[in-house]
Amino acid sequence: MNLPNKITVARIFLIPLFLIIMYVPFGWGDVEIGTYSIPIAHLVGAFIFIFASATDWIDGYLARKHNLVTNLGKFLDPLADKLLVSAALVALVDIGFAPAWMVVVIISREFAVTGLRLLLAESGEVSAAKMLGKIKMWAQVVAISALLLHNLPFEYIGFPFDMIALWIAVIFTIISGWDYFAKNKSVFANSK
Repeated sequence: MNLPNKITVARIFLIPLFLIIMYVPFGWGDVEIGTYSIPIAHLVGAFIFIFASATDWIDGYLARKHNLVTNLGKFLDPLADKLLVSAALVALVDIGFAPAWMVVVIISREFAVTGLRLLLAESGEVSAAKMLGKIKMWAQVVAISALLLHNLPFEYIGFPFDMIALWIAVIFTIISGWDYFAKNKSVFANSK
């Protein structure tokens, strides 16, 4: 297993740590940021999530720069992204920061595309992430980060950046999913 793939696997292992921080009542209390307070667990969870998300760029950069792109990496990288985003979104629904229907749309798209990837793999194809998928992923990362950070610093001016970012993430999730299926519809014609 090469370094980019190890980084991807490390991202997967950060998911349980993120969930432990978000759910185990450590009793850390809140931190005051100006006139707002935010639970320290949410702040630490946001840091872990942002760090884990940044490894997505790092492993891709290293794989391309050092010609270490592998089929395992093409499979694991989007899987790690989907697991990380899904875990964070479920946690955000649980704490009441994200509407469940939006999360269902995002996670449903991820399951559908994963199913399509499996069909493609069965026919000998491994499909790497395309530009729309990368935009979708980063829109989701921005939205989740803003929600975990309680919309700070935008909360000071009453601007709902977190919800606008979540809407943008949902829109790109739908568009990129439709694009992925449209470009790979031939797999259904070949299946029996």
